[in-house]
Amino acid sequence: MSNENVPPQAPYATFAAGCFWCVESEFRRLDGVLFTRAGYEGGLTKNPSYQDVCTGRTGHAEAVEIYYDPKIITYRALLMHFLELAHDPTDLNGQGVDRGTQYRSAIFYADEDQKEQAQKAIADVSAGGRWKKPIVTTLEPQGPFWPAEEYHQQYYEKYEGKQGVQHPNMLYKMQKWAKEGR
Repeated sequence: MSNENVPPQAPYATFAAGCFWCVESEFRRLDGVLFTRAGYEGGLTKNPSYQDVCTGRTGHAEAVEIYYDPKIITYRALLMHFLELAHDPTDLNGQGVDRGTQYRSAIFYADEDQKEQAQKAIADVSAGGRWKKPIVTTLEPQGPFWPAEEYHQQYYEKYEGKQGVQHPNMLYKMQKWAKEGR
């Protein structure tokens, strides 16, 4: 999956939900996703590095831009995947062992339409009873998106299967499901 084939006007969604390696991996496997890019969104520091963001002082979240083909997958479908499957939206500042505002659950909207769709998706998932606790995902206007360093891009495609590299989202979900008796 390369950005060479992404049409210049392809729509995109920007989500944050803990470690961007996990978020990116969750969305890359969906039909209709053309390209993903890990990076930093929502902060004030220009062109932050991973080390800068890890301090929790830049205001950025680890985030992923998800470019998609709206004829195959809709923004609504991406939102629903994000809120129901990709992470726990009831945990504001982290997922699993990753804690801090840089790991917050956030939807960064590009325009009023995306904002309204996100508000509706949150309301629908909340009403559907999927989560026992309230959804605390923040809605934030998009600012500059700063691509993460190359070694963070498509992390699991590069390193999965190597000794010591385990998909933390899956490990976290399995532990959580075991506690819930699933």
